[in-house]
Amino acid sequence: MAYSNLEECLLDLERTGQLLRIKEEVDPNLEMAAIHLRIHEQKGPAILFEKVKGSKFRAASNIFGTLERSQFIFRHTLPVVKQLIDIKIDPASALKHPIKSLGILPAALTALPKKNPISKPVLYEEINISDLPLIKHWPMDGGPFVTLPQVYTEDADKPGIANSNLGMYRIQLSGNDYELNKEIGLHYQLHRGIGVHQTKANKKGLPLKVSCFVGGPPAHSVAAVMPLPEGLSEMNFAGVLAGKRFGYTYKDGFCISTDADFVITGEVFPGENKPEGPFGDHLGYYSLQHTFPLMKVHKVYARKDAIWAFTVVGRPPQEDTSFGQLIHAMTGSAVSNEIPGLKEVHAVDASGVHPLLLAIGSERYTPYLNNKIPAEILTIANHILGTGQLSLAKFLFITADDTNQLSAHEVATYFKYILERIDLASDIHFYTKTTIDTLDYSGEKINNGSKVVIAAYGDVRRTLATKVPDVIKDLQVNAQLVLPGIIALNANLINTQGVQEKLKGLGANLLEKQGVVMLILTEDATWMGEHINNFLWASFTRTNPSHDMDGVDSYYEQKHWGCKGPLIFDATIKKHHAPILVKDPVVEKRVDEILAKYNF
Repeated sequence: MAYSNLEECLLDLERTGQLLRIKEEVDPNLEMAAIHLRIHEQKGPAILFEKVKGSKFRAASNIFGTLERSQFIFRHTLPVVKQLIDIKIDPASALKHPIKSLGILPAALTALPKKNPISKPVLYEEINISDLPLIKHWPMDGGPFVTLPQVYTEDADKPGIANSNLGMYRIQLSGNDYELNKEIGLHYQLHRGIGVHQTKANKKGLPLKVSCFVGGPPAHSVAAVMPLPEGLSEMNFAGVLAGKRFGYTYKDGFCISTDADFVITGEVFPGENKPEGPFGDHLGYYSLQHTFPLMKVHKVYARKDAIWAFTVVGRPPQEDTSFGQLIHAMTGSAVSNEIPGLKEVHAVDASGVHPLLLAIGSERYTPYLNNKIPAEILTIANHILGTGQLSLAKFLFITADDTNQLSAHEVATYFKYILERIDLASDIHFYTKTTIDTLDYSGEKINNGSKVVIAAYGDVRRTLATKVPDVIKDLQVNAQLVLPGIIALNANLINTQGVQEKLKGLGANLLEKQGVVMLILTEDATWMGEHINNFLWASFTRTNPSHDMDGVDSYYEQKHWGCKGPLIFDATIKKHHAPILVKDPVVEKRVDEILAKYNF
């Protein structure tokens, strides 16, 4: 069914037992977020907060909390979306199945945005920022944030909805130096379409007009995070996924989503910035306070009985994990079709997405030779690091599988495959002093760090260790097997700078004879060994390849780095790292009391 607004979706979820109504008043200062996190951890239902302290508006979260619920919400449109994406990738497929393709034409018409009369529901009343549910998510947050925004901008050179951008860039509603009801913060990161729009507006000396939509049909939120192929607009996609055309109008020169629950309009003037943050982010740490664009509020609108949509992010998996799963289910092989030779790519959610990318490519360059060494996969790796948000990858592992049986989504099996084959003398390729994800604090300053490509291909070189070898036990530190070939060591008991000395001369013995390929230095090796997700999170969010990667008996040969023994990852927490997200125990006790009434 096509939902005209958010409430229709929530009522549909309630009809099928997928909605929890919290009826008592709940504080938007930490309590609402804590309730969300608790219910999401238990794979619970969507939540409707009926009484938000300090606001007359209701709020909803965990709407996309599981892949199954997301698929239920879009059950009538997902098949059409998949088919349209397939045709976009391979237009000839429409000619091969003309009857089937004709069947999607009515749905395809929903891709066309529809301009509506100005007296549409979202303009029911004009309110202030202070009237909204001002939800603060984590104790050290700089203030309340919009966490499911649809931020709309237009191209100053080509104005109009056809060349617009819709993205999910967090909005800080108050706190710091923002003047309440007049100023809000606009945070966006590298490789985002809004940056192009602001650059063009700045060159013309014009303010960038921004509209922030909240709520509306759930498809609009998904469209804001969807990595779309070139030439396909978020508004087109939103209409197809919603099953109804994206409705819009203009008021005071600002685009208005006529189906949204709330719209905030404002302008970003050239050179006007203010400190934004901190904010508990999806890597599981705080993104710290930095200077970002200042948005001067023009108007705030709300529909009658509007519902404020929000989510809470933190150490993955969280609700945004379901976004990634849904996107993968829809796009399938879209990315691999854009990059020749790429079969599969997996941005690992447990590591925070951008820190770790696993890829499978092809090796077709020299079929006339018997030797199997990385060649084509190196070309593919460079293509990946030059493609959209994939370019934010910090650790890129890539291999080729001639049997087509390996999956990048089976993480433990993937690591086993690549570690059995890696040649540490030639397969490690560093990119130093480059850009990394804005939210990644493993580098020494914002947006700056390094990358590494680990490209391995060929026959099995070694049998991986399945227990801690005696030579490592002799170090007399807590050592735990994490995965075959990967061992965690307690760094608080061993000088991280002295590991090379302690293991000097043991390189080939540890690697080829003992089957140890990676040593991970951490404050708690027991914790890291308890679950693969602990390894994925700590090892790849806390390491800067150029600074924190080393190897036993390492060396340089004509500027290429290599080592004779296991790789060493210093995954300890450094002084320049952002703080880890920690829940407030007082708030947690209050949440216990609230959720006990609902059997959670």
